[in-house]
Amino acid sequence: MILGEVEAPIFQTAAFGYASAEEMADVFAGRAPGHVYTRLSNPTTLALERRLAAAENGVGALATSSGMAAIAVTALGLLRPGDEILTAKGIFGGSVSFFRNILGRLNIRAVFVDGSDTAQVAAAVTPKTRAIFVETIGNPGMDVPDLPALGALARERNLPLVVDSTVTTPELVKPGQHGAALVIHSTSKFINGHGIAIGGAVIDTGKFDWSRGPFEDIAALARRAGAYAFLAHLRTVIARDLGACPAPGSSFLMLHGLDTLPLRLKTHVENARALAQALSTDRRVLDVGYPGLPGSPYFERAQRLFGGRAGAILTLRVGSLAKAFAFINALKSARRAANLGETRTLVIHPASTIFREYAPADRLSLGVPDDLIRVSVGLEDSSAILTDFEQALTVAQKE
Repeated sequence: MILGEVEAPIFQTAAFGYASAEEMADVFAGRAPGHVYTRLSNPTTLALERRLAAAENGVGALATSSGMAAIAVTALGLLRPGDEILTAKGIFGGSVSFFRNILGRLNIRAVFVDGSDTAQVAAAVTPKTRAIFVETIGNPGMDVPDLPALGALARERNLPLVVDSTVTTPELVKPGQHGAALVIHSTSKFINGHGIAIGGAVIDTGKFDWSRGPFEDIAALARRAGAYAFLAHLRTVIARDLGACPAPGSSFLMLHGLDTLPLRLKTHVENARALAQALSTDRRVLDVGYPGLPGSPYFERAQRLFGGRAGAILTLRVGSLAKAFAFINALKSARRAANLGETRTLVIHPASTIFREYAPADRLSLGVPDDLIRVSVGLEDSSAILTDFEQALTVAQKE
């Protein structure tokens, strides 16, 4: 901030000018502070990175063009051909696709395990393992990993624990407090809140000693950059060359989303709890996936990790593909959309959309049966949401 602005201004520029060739050379070489090119850094994006790092109690952050870009730069920053990454089942379909298809083309193997079973994760670690990846709440698996136990395992095996906290945000849990080395967000979701911008971020929590990890290039950099070694590695090599930067305008919108996140998430969670409770007692619903329900196998863990607030995403099963489509089509106020974390309630059928490329047996192994419906509960009046779902269930029963 130069003029004492109340809000961070949008620096809508690609390049930055310099007073001399010497100054330009010093900034490029890192001998002097400054911005080189928005693909590497931008004052508006820097303000967002500082806010996100502070929210996660981290040492720093790197903002990206999307949540998938954040996962991509993190994975490519850690892994080389021949390496393995342990990843939880039941995670976002885009992440599954990236781990299988993109990393697979680079001869990097993704090993899928039950992320909520720490013993299974531990048993799957091999000399080739270079990282462990989980989501705070599986999307759409709705499972909750034991973050403290995974953090202890990661420390014991000298591996970075990477946690995607998109669906919980720093308002519900700070994974670094439980041993996570890196926290990933799709800021397009709850952090944004309004659904009009795409973005992502990687936050280094400072919980992993990069100078002693199994990453020779990052360890060498740590001798100069210390705790910032991994972020420096991402910014000056991986993200720089991939070009996965956010637009300054998108960073500006994310900053405004952060301002209202505590208030919004409180209502999101309250509405989700009310809807989950109502659906769990409805005989027309075969199953409700929501870790905030006492009957959930993850209830106690969610209470402990998230302070009794189990997020704003839930799933329901209605018995068949035909009933699932009929239910979704009958909704009047909820939107049929692929996003989550918006002010409006959003509904999607994962098997025919996010996981459409997988065979039925493969979808089942990933926790996505044909009758599963995912709901991102919005900020509408709770009774209005319940009424809409009630009438849609009535319609679905006719199939």
